[in-house]
Amino acid sequence: MEHSEFGRTLRRLRDHVPPDAVGVVPGSRRRAVGLRREELAALAGISADYLTRLEQGRATSPSAQVVEALARALRVADTERALLFRLAGHAAPGPDVVPSRIPPSVQRLLDRLSDTPVAVLDAAGTILTANAPYDALMGPVGALRGHERNTAWRHLVGPGSRAVHSPAEQEAFEATVVAALRRTASRYPLDRGVRQLVRDLRAASPRFVELWESGDGAEPRDTGRRKTIEHPAVGRIVLDCDTLQIATDDLTVLAYTAEPGTEDAERLALAVVLGTQSLVG
Repeated sequence: MEHSEFGRTLRRLRDHVPPDAVGVVPGSRRRAVGLRREELAALAGISADYLTRLEQGRATSPSAQVVEALARALRVADTERALLFRLAGHAAPGPDVVPSRIPPSVQRLLDRLSDTPVAVLDAAGTILTANAPYDALMGPVGALRGHERNTAWRHLVGPGSRAVHSPAEQEAFEATVVAALRRTASRYPLDRGVRQLVRDLRAASPRFVELWESGDGAEPRDTGRRKTIEHPAVGRIVLDCDTLQIATDDLTVLAYTAEPGTEDAERLALAVVLGTQSLVG
């Protein structure tokens, strides 16, 4: 069966990926040469049980989003990525779909920022990947499922984030997020994932409906680069949040930093140390 071949290929790729090549810190008692199932599942944002069923051929219809997440987590080459899509019964995403592939050049950039909280978002505002310092600062991205990874959903339907906003800032932020999503939907009108996200947001959030229907296509407002983060262990941290737009791949890189020598820099460093230790442990 083709789907069982997908599972075998996935297992082969997982067995041959060194943990440190994908940002996983190997423990001292480690026996496996490649990634453990739970490690790949966390990197891809799926459950370990579902990954087990995929590898064993008991789950036979992985979505294109799941295949892309697995290919991204494994950092496979384009040929292996295309193979995974084909074995799963999908065509590799074309130009009419929101890009979710992180090219090697961007991955190298992320690797060089391994001490800085960094996340990569697609054009719909969905977190594709985040490093360990980001998880330590903002909470583990691997624990987020489905729409929970999307910025609009998280702030208009879900629990929000650790970022602190005044009521006025929250209104401006929500308007900016919805405006950005509206522009993405117009650029990728055939993307089924974006259409489904918009439908689900309309069903779940009256605020989204209000903003979506009142939109005039104007540029979203600047909500500022300074962000206040309420960290559960170290309290409030005021940080600079800079965004890098990867235009050729329609990706956004978020990086959180603090001015060296300040109390905020000390709190950020402590949050990263505490969070990284808890994630490893």
